[in-house]
Amino acid sequence: MKSITLSIFTFCFALVLSLGSTAQDLVELKLPKSNKVVIQLMFRNGSICDPAGKEGLTYLTANLVTEGGFGTLSATDIKDKIYPYSANFGSSCDKEVSNFYFEVPADYLNDFYDIVKGLMLTPAFKTEDFERVKSNQQNYVDQLIRQSSDEEYGKKYLEDVLFRGTNYQYMTTGTSEGVKSITLDDVKNHYKNFFTRNNLTIGLAGNYSDEFAAKIKTDLKGMSATVPVIPAPGKAAMAEGLNVEIVSKDNALGSAISAGFPLAITRSNDDFVALMIANSWLGEHRKSYSRLYKKIREERSMNYGDYTYIEWYESGGSNMLPPSGVPRSSNYFSIWVRPVQTASGLKGQYEELKDIEIGHAHYALRMALKEMDALIKNGMTKEDFEATRDFLKSYTKLYIQSPASQLGYLMDAKFYGRKDWIKELDALLTTMTLDQVNKAIKKYWQTQNMNIVVITDKSEAEPLAKSLRNNSPSPMSYSDGLKASLSQDILNEDRSVESFPMPVKKVTIVDSESTFRKSISSDSKGILKIQK
Repeated sequence: MKSITLSIFTFCFALVLSLGSTAQDLVELKLPKSNKVVIQLMFRNGSICDPAGKEGLTYLTANLVTEGGFGTLSATDIKDKIYPYSANFGSSCDKEVSNFYFEVPADYLNDFYDIVKGLMLTPAFKTEDFERVKSNQQNYVDQLIRQSSDEEYGKKYLEDVLFRGTNYQYMTTGTSEGVKSITLDDVKNHYKNFFTRNNLTIGLAGNYSDEFAAKIKTDLKGMSATVPVIPAPGKAAMAEGLNVEIVSKDNALGSAISAGFPLAITRSNDDFVALMIANSWLGEHRKSYSRLYKKIREERSMNYGDYTYIEWYESGGSNMLPPSGVPRSSNYFSIWVRPVQTASGLKGQYEELKDIEIGHAHYALRMALKEMDALIKNGMTKEDFEATRDFLKSYTKLYIQSPASQLGYLMDAKFYGRKDWIKELDALLTTMTLDQVNKAIKKYWQTQNMNIVVITDKSEAEPLAKSLRNNSPSPMSYSDGLKASLSQDILNEDRSVESFPMPVKKVTIVDSESTFRKSISSDSKGILKIQK
């Protein structure tokens, strides 16, 4: 009975999305003094629309449109043609949306628009382009995600754990088996069925005419008339206690830690703004004033940075500001501890540490949980609240420094049922109180139930697992030189951190070579068929 009820709910949710889609919506940001025009086309689909066994199809389809040609023009011909315009374009695919971006100087808009229209209405989908784009995607899911950045690897594997068994589980780029099974016909059919005029929002920004706005709306009505049924987004599962998965790999240079739990709210809820203030104080991305950065990096020189998030942060390793274009209705809180040293690495550098059994991961995780726990119990002080709120009122305006970013945030606002998120955010920050923030912290945050992922070297995996399973003390390991430079207050604090209770219920070691390989079953993904 439970599975039948869930299926009915999933169908109804998808049908509502389908029938309630805002087909041919137009979001406009006229900037008469700008010398550019930005076009953003947002489709409500995303990787949740990938059929079971073909994970990565939506990503591949979107990418092939902008990496291929149309008509008699090849991808190379297009690049040569637009070079004099100083124009650019590309695509992105997240869990619930796909975006196409086009930017051109206003003087060349009419000529460039022929490229936009050709790519969107009549993409060539040539075999040679398909094989090239698919090969690059296959290489990413097979190799690059495990080799290029353990930080990005850990963040995406955390989602694999949080959303296991749902259509949110796997990377937007797919799984190894999924990408391998995709054919060119799959791409053509997916474009027809899920990139349609009925799940499209058009965005325009810059110096363009009313006539151009009317023209692009009319022209894009020429896209597929199919009404797509969008699957209900998967929801993250709450762990019982602390559930740790250690991903063991060869030659890892440190231990990258990601931890998280489901968060019931998104930007659509005003409480989200209260959590923005608390989150900024605890672990604002790339900010040295935040609490975790100060405790773990600044005072103890353990790593490069330590951050917390109340929504997905795309490409956090390279972005200083949160990008638009990745709105999600399934949300979670996360902690990101950038790589700390393993025992092997410490022993190789310092003779005085030759007898240690584990590196810094257990201590760093304890410190992060201890600081968050203290914030939940004690709340923010009036002084910290006011300073952080005032910082965010200025800082969040940096999110929209360009016409493209302004338009992107307006498009995202529509996804969340808002009109202009940055303006509304400023107003909400202005009226926010300390009491509202501290109540939101207690309501939505906790440290007792989390999924935790550690990407680490094979030499570290088993000793770290043993320490976590036994809830063993995890004294901080300093070189003699660093220890001599530390204050007695820091050393005293270390003793309280090393035995901070962690309710670890389960620890699993996973071979890195096994991750992101297999497809998700059709039953667990709950994918619905297209309505014809």
